[in-house]
Amino acid sequence: MLTRRFPSLSATLAGAALFCVAMSVQAREYSVSTVLSADFPWGQAAEKWAELVEERSDGRITLRVYPNSQLVSGDQTREFSAMRQGLIDMAVGSTINWSPQVPELNLFSLPFLMPDTEAVDAITGGQAGEMVFDAIESRGVMPLAWGENGFRELSNSKLPIDSPDDLDGLKIRVVGSPLFQDTFTALGANPTQMSWADAKPALTTGAVDGQENPLSVFDVARIDQVGQKYLTLWHYMNDPLIFAVNQRVWQQLPEEDRELLRQAAIDAGQWEIEMSRAQKDERLEAIKSRGVEVIELDEAQRQAFIDATQSVYETWTPEIGQALVEAAKQAVESR
Repeated sequence: MLTRRFPSLSATLAGAALFCVAMSVQAREYSVSTVLSADFPWGQAAEKWAELVEERSDGRITLRVYPNSQLVSGDQTREFSAMRQGLIDMAVGSTINWSPQVPELNLFSLPFLMPDTEAVDAITGGQAGEMVFDAIESRGVMPLAWGENGFRELSNSKLPIDSPDDLDGLKIRVVGSPLFQDTFTALGANPTQMSWADAKPALTTGAVDGQENPLSVFDVARIDQVGQKYLTLWHYMNDPLIFAVNQRVWQQLPEEDRELLRQAAIDAGQWEIEMSRAQKDERLEAIKSRGVEVIELDEAQRQAFIDATQSVYETWTPEIGQALVEAAKQAVESR
């Protein structure tokens, strides 16, 4: 009887071992980079993506979110390169931060191209959006879905700004993109490039007079506490977010998992966009309640800024691509 039981036990153990190996092969964990933490809508978008993937894969796929540009030592402009090289598996990234490697992404930084959220949606949801995704894919990264960092507004410590003349000589902190340098130079300001980690100390000491960021960043990061008393709602550009995957990782995934990741990204992006837009009025009231003077431009005032920045289009349209810029303009006009 014993001789009959031992083979049975061996078969059972062998089967269990094979089951464990199969489970370990199926269970996967991937890194997801993002610049901001879950205190901000940007970080919440990444966390939502991870949550949906975990839920829909029954725990078989885990997305581990690394906020604050941890995986690139705080240098957010290196995120796309790191993902392309496979040092990062996935990311929820900014068109601004990825534009040094994907020039077409500078489309969204063209000043005053998108007057409202309907214009943003018309671009991302149409031919121009498809062209941008094609450009990203051609550089070794698979884009899956759009999110939103929001319109970037202008704050400063000196005066209410409602015309280009008000910017004359002001030192404005800008991100590491030559297009931003050109935009603020055209407006008569003195653009100063620095990382966000360096920006708040510089604003505190007065080394720079102002900065530009979405309302969510102004609100959550309490930029009013570093002397930013004036906030101009000029909607000069919108920074969409992009959910993306390293192409080699993508190619190794079975089709079922690709579809799961893509749909989860689409759903997380739509959730984050709706949430961000719904919070706008509440954030604005919170900012006003802290003593910040908010300036809203009328059409004539906004047109003055548009006229002052036309040279940026002349310089950057060839870099971005004439066909792409025209597709975006057409989408805005026909929205």
